[in-house]
Amino acid sequence: MILKTLVVGLLETNCYILGDEKTKEAVVIDPGEDFEEIDRQLRGSELKVTYIVLTHGHFDHTGALARLKASTGAEVLIHEKDAPMLSPSGQAQPVLLDSGADPCAADRTLKEGDRIQFGENTLEILHTPGHTPGEISLVTDKMIFTGDTLFCGSVGRTDLAGGSYQKLIESIKEKLLTRGDDYLIYPGHGPASSIGEERRSNPFLTGV
Repeated sequence: MILKTLVVGLLETNCYILGDEKTKEAVVIDPGEDFEEIDRQLRGSELKVTYIVLTHGHFDHTGALARLKASTGAEVLIHEKDAPMLSPSGQAQPVLLDSGADPCAADRTLKEGDRIQFGENTLEILHTPGHTPGEISLVTDKMIFTGDTLFCGSVGRTDLAGGSYQKLIESIKEKLLTRGDDYLIYPGHGPASSIGEERRSNPFLTGV
Protein backbone atom coordinates (compact mmCIF):
# COMPACT_ATOMS: atom_id res chain seq x y z
CA MET A 1 0.00 0.00 0.00
CA ILE A 2 1.13 3.54 -0.77
CA LEU A 3 1.30 5.85 2.27
CA LYS A 4 2.14 9.55 2.09
CA THR A 5 2.10 11.92 5.05
CA LEU A 6 1.71 15.66 4.47
CA VAL A 7 1.90 18.22 7.29
CA VAL A 8 -0.60 20.95 6.41
CA GLY A 9 -1.96 24.22 7.78
CA LEU A 10 -1.15 26.50 10.69
CA LEU A 11 -1.74 23.77 13.27
CA GLU A 12 0.50 21.31 11.39
CA THR A 13 -2.15 18.67 10.83
CA ASN A 14 -1.12 15.32 9.40
CA CYS A 15 -2.95 14.65 6.13
CA TYR A 16 -2.56 11.05 4.98
CA ILE A 17 -2.85 9.74 1.45
CA LEU A 18 -3.38 5.98 1.18
CA GLY A 19 -3.24 4.33 -2.23
CA ASP A 20 -3.68 0.88 -3.67
CA GLU A 21 -0.59 0.01 -5.69
CA LYS A 22 -2.48 -2.01 -8.31
CA THR A 23 -5.65 -0.02 -8.95
CA LYS A 24 -4.33 3.41 -7.90
CA GLU A 25 -7.54 3.98 -5.93
CA ALA A 26 -6.83 6.25 -2.99
CA VAL A 27 -8.21 7.62 0.25
CA VAL A 28 -7.29 11.01 1.70
CA ILE A 29 -7.57 11.30 5.49
CA ASP A 30 -7.99 14.78 7.02
CA PRO A 31 -7.20 17.32 4.26
CA GLY A 32 -6.65 20.12 6.74
CA GLU A 33 -5.27 22.79 4.41
CA ASP A 34 -2.77 23.31 1.58
CA PHE A 35 -4.95 21.95 -1.21
CA GLU A 36 -2.28 22.66 -3.83
CA GLU A 37 0.27 20.42 -2.12
CA ILE A 38 -2.24 17.61 -1.63
CA ASP A 39 -3.26 17.89 -5.28
CA ARG A 40 0.38 17.88 -6.41
CA GLN A 41 1.09 14.71 -4.46
CA LEU A 42 -1.96 12.98 -5.90
CA ARG A 43 -1.13 13.93 -9.47
CA GLY A 44 2.51 12.91 -9.07
CA SER A 45 1.46 9.47 -7.87
CA GLU A 46 -1.32 9.14 -10.48
CA LEU A 47 -3.74 8.26 -7.70
CA LYS A 48 -7.52 8.53 -8.07
CA VAL A 49 -9.22 9.57 -4.85
CA THR A 50 -12.42 7.63 -4.21
CA TYR A 51 -12.97 8.68 -0.59
CA ILE A 52 -12.08 11.62 1.66
CA VAL A 53 -12.33 10.44 5.25
CA LEU A 54 -12.42 12.83 8.20
CA THR A 55 -11.41 11.61 11.64
CA HIS A 56 -13.50 14.46 13.04
CA GLY A 57 -14.98 17.78 12.02
CA HIS A 58 -12.58 20.42 13.38
CA PHE A 59 -11.44 23.07 10.89
CA ASP A 60 -7.77 22.07 11.02
CA HIS A 61 -8.72 18.67 9.58
CA THR A 62 -11.18 19.96 6.96
CA GLY A 63 -9.74 23.20 5.55
CA ALA A 64 -9.03 21.84 2.06
CA LEU A 65 -12.08 19.57 1.99
CA ALA A 66 -14.32 21.53 -0.37
CA ARG A 67 -11.57 22.10 -2.95
CA LEU A 68 -10.43 18.49 -2.80
CA LYS A 69 -14.01 17.29 -3.20
CA ALA A 70 -14.52 19.58 -6.20
CA SER A 71 -11.25 18.46 -7.77
CA THR A 72 -11.65 14.70 -7.30
CA GLY A 73 -15.37 14.04 -7.06
CA ALA A 74 -14.60 11.71 -4.14
CA GLU A 75 -17.17 10.87 -1.49
CA VAL A 76 -16.79 12.72 1.81
CA LEU A 77 -17.16 10.43 4.84
CA ILE A 78 -17.43 11.40 8.53
CA HIS A 79 -19.02 9.91 11.62
CA GLU A 80 -22.68 10.75 11.92
CA LYS A 81 -22.17 12.62 15.21
CA ASP A 82 -19.65 15.04 13.67
CA ALA A 83 -21.46 15.53 10.36
CA PRO A 84 -23.20 18.74 11.58
CA MET A 85 -19.77 20.35 11.95
CA LEU A 86 -19.48 20.41 8.15
CA SER A 87 -22.58 22.59 7.75
CA PRO A 88 -22.24 26.33 7.06
CA SER A 89 -23.05 27.11 10.69
CA GLY A 90 -20.67 24.48 12.02
CA GLN A 91 -17.76 25.09 9.69
CA ALA A 92 -16.57 28.32 11.35
CA GLN A 93 -16.32 26.75 14.81
CA PRO A 94 -15.76 30.13 16.48
CA VAL A 95 -14.50 28.53 19.69
CA LEU A 96 -11.41 27.60 17.67
CA LEU A 97 -10.89 29.89 14.71
CA ASP A 98 -12.77 30.84 11.58
CA SER A 99 -10.71 29.09 8.90
CA GLY A 100 -12.56 30.76 6.06
CA ALA A 101 -12.94 27.39 4.33
CA ASP A 102 -16.00 26.70 2.22
CA PRO A 103 -18.50 24.33 3.86
CA CYS A 104 -18.76 20.86 2.33
CA ALA A 105 -21.40 18.43 3.52
CA ALA A 106 -20.74 14.72 3.91
CA ASP A 107 -21.89 12.33 1.20
CA ARG A 108 -22.19 9.49 3.70
CA THR A 109 -21.88 9.10 7.45
CA LEU A 110 -19.94 6.41 9.27
CA LYS A 111 -20.44 4.30 12.37
CA GLU A 112 -18.52 1.71 14.38
CA GLY A 113 -17.61 -1.34 12.33
CA ASP A 114 -18.08 0.21 8.88
CA ARG A 115 -15.45 -0.66 6.29
CA ILE A 116 -14.07 1.45 3.46
CA GLN A 117 -12.69 -0.44 0.48
CA PHE A 118 -10.16 1.04 -1.92
CA GLY A 119 -8.60 -1.39 -4.36
CA GLU A 120 -7.50 -4.45 -2.39
CA ASN A 121 -7.24 -2.47 0.88
CA THR A 122 -9.79 -1.95 3.64
CA LEU A 123 -10.13 0.63 6.40
CA GLU A 124 -12.09 -0.46 9.48
CA ILE A 125 -13.90 2.27 11.39
CA LEU A 126 -13.52 2.52 15.17
CA HIS A 127 -15.70 5.09 16.95
CA THR A 128 -13.31 6.71 19.45
CA PRO A 129 -15.20 9.67 20.99
CA GLY A 130 -13.69 12.04 23.51
CA HIS A 131 -11.99 14.76 21.50
CA THR A 132 -15.30 15.19 19.67
CA PRO A 133 -18.49 13.10 19.89
CA GLY A 134 -17.90 11.66 16.42
CA GLU A 135 -14.13 11.15 16.45
CA ILE A 136 -13.05 7.98 14.64
CA SER A 137 -9.87 5.97 14.22
CA LEU A 138 -9.11 3.97 11.08
CA VAL A 139 -7.44 0.56 11.06
CA THR A 140 -5.76 -1.20 8.14
CA ASP A 141 -3.21 -4.01 8.40
CA LYS A 142 -1.08 -3.11 11.45
CA MET A 143 -1.70 0.64 11.17
CA ILE A 144 -4.15 2.86 13.08
CA PHE A 145 -4.88 6.43 12.03
CA THR A 146 -5.91 7.90 15.38
CA GLY A 147 -6.91 11.47 14.51
CA ASP A 148 -6.84 13.61 17.65
CA THR A 149 -7.53 10.70 20.02
CA LEU A 150 -4.02 9.39 20.67
CA PHE A 151 -0.71 11.09 19.95
CA CYS A 152 2.92 10.15 20.43
CA GLY A 153 3.34 10.85 24.15
CA SER A 154 0.00 12.57 24.60
CA VAL A 155 -3.76 12.42 24.05
CA GLY A 156 -6.30 14.71 22.43
CA ARG A 157 -7.61 17.80 24.17
CA THR A 158 -11.09 17.54 25.66
CA ASP A 159 -11.84 21.14 26.66
CA LEU A 160 -13.62 22.04 23.41
CA ALA A 161 -17.36 21.70 22.77
CA GLY A 162 -18.44 18.06 22.92
CA GLY A 163 -15.18 16.89 24.49
CA SER A 164 -14.99 14.38 27.35
CA TYR A 165 -11.79 13.23 29.03
CA GLN A 166 -13.52 10.18 30.47
CA LYS A 167 -14.78 9.10 27.05
CA LEU A 168 -11.39 9.78 25.47
CA ILE A 169 -9.57 7.51 27.93
CA GLU A 170 -12.28 4.85 27.57
CA SER A 171 -11.88 5.00 23.78
CA ILE A 172 -8.12 4.56 24.02
CA LYS A 173 -8.41 1.75 26.57
CA GLU A 174 -11.22 -0.19 24.88
CA LYS A 175 -10.55 0.44 21.18
CA LEU A 176 -6.82 1.12 20.77
CA LEU A 177 -4.86 -0.51 23.59
CA THR A 178 -6.65 -3.78 22.87
CA ARG A 179 -4.62 -3.98 19.66
CA GLY A 180 -1.18 -5.55 19.62
CA ASP A 181 1.92 -3.62 20.62
CA ASP A 182 3.20 -3.90 17.04
CA TYR A 183 0.39 -1.75 15.65
CA LEU A 184 1.75 1.56 14.39
CA ILE A 185 -0.24 4.70 15.14
CA TYR A 186 -0.45 7.65 12.79
CA PRO A 187 -1.96 10.60 14.70
CA GLY A 188 -3.58 13.81 13.56
CA HIS A 189 -0.57 15.85 14.71
CA GLY A 190 3.04 15.01 15.44
CA PRO A 191 5.17 11.92 14.78
CA ALA A 192 4.06 8.33 14.38
CA SER A 193 4.41 5.87 17.24
CA SER A 194 3.15 2.41 18.19
CA ILE A 195 0.61 0.97 20.57
CA GLY A 196 3.43 -0.68 22.53
CA GLU A 197 5.38 2.54 22.91
CA GLU A 198 2.33 4.49 24.07
CA ARG A 199 1.34 1.73 26.48
CA ARG A 200 4.80 1.88 28.04
CA SER A 201 5.61 5.56 28.09
CA ASN A 202 2.59 7.80 27.46
CA PRO A 203 2.09 9.69 30.77
CA PHE A 204 -1.67 9.96 30.22
CA LEU A 205 -2.03 6.19 30.02
CA THR A 206 -0.26 5.21 33.22
CA GLY A 207 -2.45 2.67 34.96
CA VAL A 208 -4.93 2.47 32.06
